[in-house]
Amino acid sequence: MKLSDIYKNLRNDLQLIEQELGESVQSDFDALKHSSVHLLEAGGKRMRPVFVLLSGKFGAYNIERLKHVAVPLELIHMATLVHDDVIDDAATRRGQETVKAKWDNRVAMYTGDYIFARALTIAATIEIPEVHRVLSDAIMQMCIGEVEQIKDFYNHEQSIRTYLHRIKRKTALLMATSCQLGALVGEADRDTVRRLRLYGYYVGMAFQITDDVLDLIGEEEELGKPAGSDLRQGNVTLPVIYALKNGSNEDREAIIRYLKEGEEGRPLGEILQRVRQSEGIAWSQALAERYLNKAFSILEGLPDGEARSSLRLVAEFVGGRSY
Repeated sequence: MKLSDIYKNLRNDLQLIEQELGESVQSDFDALKHSSVHLLEAGGKRMRPVFVLLSGKFGAYNIERLKHVAVPLELIHMATLVHDDVIDDAATRRGQETVKAKWDNRVAMYTGDYIFARALTIAATIEIPEVHRVLSDAIMQMCIGEVEQIKDFYNHEQSIRTYLHRIKRKTALLMATSCQLGALVGEADRDTVRRLRLYGYYVGMAFQITDDVLDLIGEEEELGKPAGSDLRQGNVTLPVIYALKNGSNEDREAIIRYLKEGEEGRPLGEILQRVRQSEGIAWSQALAERYLNKAFSILEGLPDGEARSSLRLVAEFVGGRSY
């Protein structure tokens, strides 16, 4: 299943969103314009705008209003990616050079800041105070999640609970917010808004867990970056945490040595193989599936129709994706 197949009924409106994204990153300053356009042209799944649009269909659907939420949410996501690449010293993303690799760290950081500011400028046209409160809180929580991740780099003693709190802030909340704000701007009823936020949260948790699994078992051609990038950068994700807590003593000692000494302690390839052979991959995939089942359950309480069917397909894609 491809996302393009799921999105086909939104094709015209997504083309409008893409056009608005392109216009939003223009600048009189060449460095900012070129770096922002480079990031935009690298593409992406555009899941957050899709969540906005599909959630908006549960109320009074109006693309001219919804675009003022859909575009900012994608810009906020893009800005976090630029900042992430600086922190992670990443050379590639989605098979393309990162902004920090093509230019430098300073340009990358200011590009991220610029895109954040553009997002807030566009969102300011929405006259619903709750939209701004929810959006501001989501950005604040995302920043906390980023700092928590940095704090726990190379930390082999972190708990599964700590990991789940972190990915809630880093990933799931923005997807939950996308669904919530789409429904709010579409003036859906309060119960529908609540259900859509929960759906987005559960899908977001499953999305990030699946992303972390793929980083350990996926192929570079599909991932757009080398396998094991998270571990190389010190980001200890769920399958690794599980292997540390439940694997053999040999596995645990090897992983800890790698986290403390890097390639001088143990080759990354060996660590990846140990994690792949542990039960951590299957356990993490099962947890992602549990989150998706919660999302499916939430959808059952929403009105039947094309939008609900599309949201189910998006969740199914998350569970079965390879990139």
